[in-house]
Amino acid sequence: MRNPWLALETGADPAERVGLLRRAHEEFLSGAPIADPVRGVVADSWRRCAGALVRPETVAHVDLAGPALTAHRAAHPLARVMPLIRELLGTVADDGAHLLSVCDASGRMLWVEGHAQVRRRAEAMNFVPGARWAEPAMGTNAPGTALAVDHAVQIFAAEHYSRVVQPWTCAAAPVHDPRTGRLLGAVDITGGDHLAAPQSLALVQATARAAESQLAGEDGGARGPQLLQVLGRDEALLRGGPAPVRLGRRHSEILLLLAAHPEGLTGDRLSLELYGERDVNPVTLRAELSRLRQLLGPVLASRPYRLRDPLDTDLAVVTEALDAADPGAALAAYRGPLLPLSEAPGIVRLRRALEDRLRHRLLSAPRADLLETWVHSVWGEDDLEVWEALLATRPGHDPLRAPTVARVRALRRAYGLDGAGPRGAYGT
Repeated sequence: MRNPWLALETGADPAERVGLLRRAHEEFLSGAPIADPVRGVVADSWRRCAGALVRPETVAHVDLAGPALTAHRAAHPLARVMPLIRELLGTVADDGAHLLSVCDASGRMLWVEGHAQVRRRAEAMNFVPGARWAEPAMGTNAPGTALAVDHAVQIFAAEHYSRVVQPWTCAAAPVHDPRTGRLLGAVDITGGDHLAAPQSLALVQATARAAESQLAGEDGGARGPQLLQVLGRDEALLRGGPAPVRLGRRHSEILLLLAAHPEGLTGDRLSLELYGERDVNPVTLRAELSRLRQLLGPVLASRPYRLRDPLDTDLAVVTEALDAADPGAALAAYRGPLLPLSEAPGIVRLRRALEDRLRHRLLSAPRADLLETWVHSVWGEDDLEVWEALLATRPGHDPLRAPTVARVRALRRAYGLDGAGPRGAYGT
């Protein structure tokens, strides 16, 4: 069976494939359905790009430069493993035909290294440190798509959504925090068509795994606190033990509520947070708690119900970033609404409070890169208020202003607000 993450199957003619892909790309941009030989992972990416209003002539936007970029790189966890990444990929980056790059979880390039002549060619498309190469900003590309699907991937020539990137081929793999599983960024090699060979994908995958192993080793083998992941997940994942534990929906709710209330909750209060005003037999809650103890061991104390040991949550990671007035870090850690299918009153309050606070921070000091990340997410794509704030950051000469105006107008029509804005407020 063909590996869907590899760009070319054995025996494929690269030149012939480029022609077929370029034709399929142009037909898709003209409204035709996607057909062979476009891989499924690329077809899905093209559709996401079209939905995000990515322009086929787009060039990456530089978000950070100078001291701000230097500080961001120095504070990033991947800075600690850059010597290892350079050791593993250094010969590739120095051979005069390739570039080594590393980006953060938002797709912002942190390092782009290699032969000076190749770097100068790449600068024409802003493949430079500080530029944002996430899919919603730059279209289909290996680091951006690897982050979007959380998997190593090759992107070959005309598989790139932006025409200015189509002369290049790249392979990238995501890198995660080994303790929490949080996405930290991606490592990438970029060059010519020969990078479509299986070896390039294997190389970046091996480099990503080596980086994760080194990060894990920095703790000296000590077992850190456990982490409960609840953002963007219908069922929580508990990490930090010998193996991750996937919890059922009710156990996810109980563990999160107790983590959010370290002082403990009485049985009546916990029942109210879980079931609301419904008439629920107390035996039902005690049975759920008993099953949770059987699954996780003696983690719960009683009278009141509470956790015996502190439990980190990805909810707390976002909250701490907001407390530190760092919306970029908060948004990077926000993987989606908290247990989105839960209807437990206590969970609904936590979910709404976090989303309201994060949106307020994004809107109170608008930054185009953060607003763009929000509106190009599944949970923010129809957020008219944030789209309007993003539009306000786009000057008249910005090539992204016109598609942003179109999206704002479409949302206002959908919400029945056609005539609510001042005349000419959204003129291009």
